[in-house]
Amino acid sequence: MSLIGILIIIVGFVLKLDTIAVVVSAGVITGLVSNMSITEILTTLGSSFVNNRTTCLFMLTLPVIGMCERFGLKAKAIMLIKKASGLSTGILLSGYTFIREATISMGVTLGGHPQFVRPLIQPMAEGASIAKYGELDEKDIDRIKGFSAAADNIGNFFGQNVFMANSGVLLIVSTLETLGISADALKIAQASIPVAIFAFILCIIRNYMLDRSLKRKYKLNIEKNK
Repeated sequence: MSLIGILIIIVGFVLKLDTIAVVVSAGVITGLVSNMSITEILTTLGSSFVNNRTTCLFMLTLPVIGMCERFGLKAKAIMLIKKASGLSTGILLSGYTFIREATISMGVTLGGHPQFVRPLIQPMAEGASIAKYGELDEKDIDRIKGFSAAADNIGNFFGQNVFMANSGVLLIVSTLETLGISADALKIAQASIPVAIFAFILCIIRNYMLDRSLKRKYKLNIEKNK
């Protein structure tokens, strides 16, 4: 019976009922069938909300970004990048990966898919190709979207462990110590530096190959523009 909350959530979502009401109701009913008092249920709900409040703060950024896009942020980003005629999609993405990796390695979180890639980096990368080759087909637009997401992922994933106080490094240390293996956060961070550099070099090569692929495909468009 303690799993009845899962059933309530499934039924509530299927019937398209109010999400918050469904989740809270499921929590309260689950607590009651588990012989918890009302005070214990409310305390558990409150502590869970407080412990996960950062998730709520993250959600607040989404409507702000949506409003910025609606009022021309994406169009302005494309116009800005079109003025830099010598900047290609690959160079732009490599530069962003470097910035992302450098900042996260110092413990500064700059970027993210919903806050940075979707409203700024991806439109600028797309605009750089449009400025050079004209209109792109849907397949290449999707490729640029994928490469833009990869630029953020590579910079974040391989750069974060260079900072010894990062949660990933601390997790590695605590896991190894739990297994009886002595671990030093500084040595783990030092070992992550060559990995981060190698990952960045591979990213540059991938972005260079993307530029070559687009240039080869839209070569006729370049000649027409000239």
